[in-house]
Amino acid sequence: MPSPADLPLLCPVCSRPLEREGPDPADRARLACGSRHTFDAARQGYYNLLVGKGTAFEADTPGMVDARFNFLGSGHYRPLADAVAAAVVPCLPRDHAVVLDSGTGTGHYLRVLLDHAAADGRDVAAVGMDISKFALRRAARLNSEALNLAWDVWQPLPLAGTSVDAVTVIFAPRNAPEFARVLKPTGRLVVVTPRAGHLGSLAGITGMLHIEEDKESRLTGAMAPHFTVTETHDIGFPLSLTREEATDLAFMGPAGHHLERSDIAGRLENHPGIIHSEARFRLTVFRPA
Repeated sequence: MPSPADLPLLCPVCSRPLEREGPDPADRARLACGSRHTFDAARQGYYNLLVGKGTAFEADTPGMVDARFNFLGSGHYRPLADAVAAAVVPCLPRDHAVVLDSGTGTGHYLRVLLDHAAADGRDVAAVGMDISKFALRRAARLNSEALNLAWDVWQPLPLAGTSVDAVTVIFAPRNAPEFARVLKPTGRLVVVTPRAGHLGSLAGITGMLHIEEDKESRLTGAMAPHFTVTETHDIGFPLSLTREEATDLAFMGPAGHHLERSDIAGRLENHPGIIHSEARFRLTVFRPA
């Protein structure tokens, strides 16, 4: 697996190349640029590149991250992770491929992608970005071979232009101009969004936000100046959840920013036994326009 030195990083202060400092190839203690701006690795293994005021956006809380880690770790969304890997891996070159997982969260989707790539004999360097340090602590442990960065995707990405083979965005913000800038002309952007009716029965019980009917058209319109759709795939599968798993699922998403976990759990108390719902996603593959 390539080291951080093989990745096309840019200093967030001066935009000069950002490289590992020190003679030991395995040492991730510090990144530095030619202007001597340095960034030390956190004890948990990720780098915080946010400088100045950092980000004004609300990061996921420790409780939301714990819920996501537990739910995704149980494998309920594994069919989605496999579908993302199946869309990305065949597009990667055999050697020296670079993948950016923007909004990596706890790193579960990237983990599956890297495992698929390794099984297919592809040499991949990966960057995982998220604004939640709590999520990155989990991601850095799960994907220790990747470079995990605390970063706000709405700011210019700390990556060189035309240096990335694939960008994945799974339920995360989409900065189309920056994704277009860092992608190679042959690169691909893979975006996953929930479809109308996603977790509909569970949303009705727990107070989760419903999915807008025009979400797909708005996505395509927002990306249109920079990207062209090459293919779309609708993915759906049933879910059979315990109350604890259903609570994790509801709390790990946007509802976690406006509902307490205890509120969600309370709404599920009158639903004994297994709770049934359906996951409904759309996977869209874009190429640079």
